[in-house]
Amino acid sequence: MVARVVGRIPVFECLRAKKRGAIRLFTLHGAKGLGHIRDEASGIPVEACDRRKLDTLACGAVHQGVVLEAEPLPVSRADEWAAGPFPADGLVVVLDGVEDPHNFGAIVRSAVACGACAVVFGKDRAAPISPTSVKSAAGAMEYVDLVRATNLVRTLQLLRTSGFWLAALDAAAPQALWDADLRGRVGLVVGSEGGGIRRLVREQCDFELRIPLVGPIESLNASVSAAIALAECMRQRVKKRP
Repeated sequence: MVARVVGRIPVFECLRAKKRGAIRLFTLHGAKGLGHIRDEASGIPVEACDRRKLDTLACGAVHQGVVLEAEPLPVSRADEWAAGPFPADGLVVVLDGVEDPHNFGAIVRSAVACGACAVVFGKDRAAPISPTSVKSAAGAMEYVDLVRATNLVRTLQLLRTSGFWLAALDAAAPQALWDADLRGRVGLVVGSEGGGIRRLVREQCDFELRIPLVGPIESLNASVSAAIALAECMRQRVKKRP
């Protein structure tokens, strides 16, 4: 099976990370500014082609003159991955029902930027790993464990056994994000924009946190909420380092 990576940043990061094998690079005839990508693609076939072929390869995604054929991203099974080992300050993002590929990719991007070691998502009611979500992640999927859970509740139970505190993001939660201790092993649980976190998933969480808002808008989308919570986790961890 072959996956396609589209866009200059995702293609460059895929080649640089070497998390998966690269097969063939397609570039637009006469495209400028691709030297750094060609350098990273040393040793694999490179084919210059017209825009029509690139458009077809990209399946409608904005490709910026470059498409890479590569092996699919590795995805771990939750029951095996949850056994660890994990770092003492391991940070994990758990997605419950996030089905929009743009949100999925944006959350992965924020997770990597803020030092998370994994993003966990369900087998069902989850956005696919697709050219759209990979492009939205801007290369970040190459640098984090992607974990698919057949049973999300069971996965959360395994994380708790491995020493994780689980925090659910909820706009109606009594405790503010800033008032929680988010150091150590923490799993941030993010729900869908429509239904939020499901009851059985919520019951596995140790506490619920809200992001205080002061303007007339009462809610944020899933990717923005995740980014704010991840940034607070990072702030607390960096602040406490000697």
